[in-house]
Amino acid sequence: MHMRTVSRFTIALALGSAALAVGAAYEAPRTFQVADLLTPAQIKGPLHQVAAAVPTEGYLHVFSIKTDYGPLEAEGMGMLLVRLHEVSALAELDEVSKSAVFVEAAGASVVNVGKGVAAAVTDPGETAKGVGKGLKRFGTNLGRKAKRAGDQAAESVKKDDDQKDGGPEKSTTDQVAAAGTGVAHSMLGVNSGARRWAQKVGADPYTTNPILKKALVDIGKVDAAGGLAAKIAVPVPMVVSGTAAVGNLVWSQDPEALLKLNEQKLKETGVDGKTIKQLYLSKGFSLTLHTRLAAALRDVNVPGCADYVATSAEADTEREAVFFVESAEMLARLHRTEPVAAILQDSRAMVAKSKDGRVVVLLPLDWISWTETYEKALTEVETRAKKELGATKLELRMTGTMSPVAEKEMAARAWTVVEKVPSTFDLVKARGTAAVTN
Repeated sequence: MHMRTVSRFTIALALGSAALAVGAAYEAPRTFQVADLLTPAQIKGPLHQVAAAVPTEGYLHVFSIKTDYGPLEAEGMGMLLVRLHEVSALAELDEVSKSAVFVEAAGASVVNVGKGVAAAVTDPGETAKGVGKGLKRFGTNLGRKAKRAGDQAAESVKKDDDQKDGGPEKSTTDQVAAAGTGVAHSMLGVNSGARRWAQKVGADPYTTNPILKKALVDIGKVDAAGGLAAKIAVPVPMVVSGTAAVGNLVWSQDPEALLKLNEQKLKETGVDGKTIKQLYLSKGFSLTLHTRLAAALRDVNVPGCADYVATSAEADTEREAVFFVESAEMLARLHRTEPVAAILQDSRAMVAKSKDGRVVVLLPLDWISWTETYEKALTEVETRAKKELGATKLELRMTGTMSPVAEKEMAARAWTVVEKVPSTFDLVKARGTAAVTN
């Protein structure tokens, strides 16, 4: 009886509030079971075992891997597949180091693959661990340019103080190498021999995996003349990058020559010298990631690409740098089939406008659930895409999957969602060495 006397307005208000409460309900972090994410062969092999529990607090799965060469951690599905391939590469290098041909060439030199790695890295505590520390966010970078201006001013003051104190200013290469991260550090010890053997086992010569890098450098020193590589067959396919051109560059080119090629590509994309230096100094980028980013954005070369380099240069970790690189490679693949007119500036997320007015957000992420952080990022992207790119239709493409709750919320906002878009690593494995092209 009492309920019937309630006004229609009160009922409508109550129902509306309930609907808002349901729509605003955020999901908690989730821990997946590895059997739900990987194939049996990926979970366990002769040389490795991936832990059963896979925590996913943000957008990337975090895998713990026990291997015959030490423990590894991989943040993100793409990094996991690379690390598993690197275990196979280590096994091949281990066999090479024990072969009669190699032992004869080594003489008194002793190469123990997977041993003494602590001496090869700046921080022994990080030995055998992935250097990625998390993807902070993928949303737009509102105010990034103002922040950069402030950072540059602070850096200028610091340099002036250093000069007053009589301290010598370090070169760009010395700054990066001393920091133990970045492009210059990735180049340390990688000579032509190490690059030859990286190519033999299909690995990245500038890998941040200290176990593999030490093995490549040690074997490369023994094979200084290059004669051994031709005598020993190693049947491991190429997975260093998404394109044969980039793979061939990091294997064949002298590092300094490769940096000049990258710089030329970046300049052709409209990147200024100061930004190129910032990218070089970025803590997250190895020479290979530097090369992949330059190649992908030069292939597209539309308004906004140069600004994306400036955004990428802010990467504090390898994992963030990988996110930017894979985003750029997703853009290049999209551009080959659906020409892109422009990309959103001042944004960590790769937001591309097609010539038909659609806006496509490209995210190399494993998992998206409905969280406050994600909703905020999505709202920023949506608002700016409509205002700055004139979006008439909104689409999100991701390499992983989205929770049912997030899918429902996206549909309510009129977004089209495409999941399980092939990643760079997936494409390389599917096509094989000979067929991977730009």
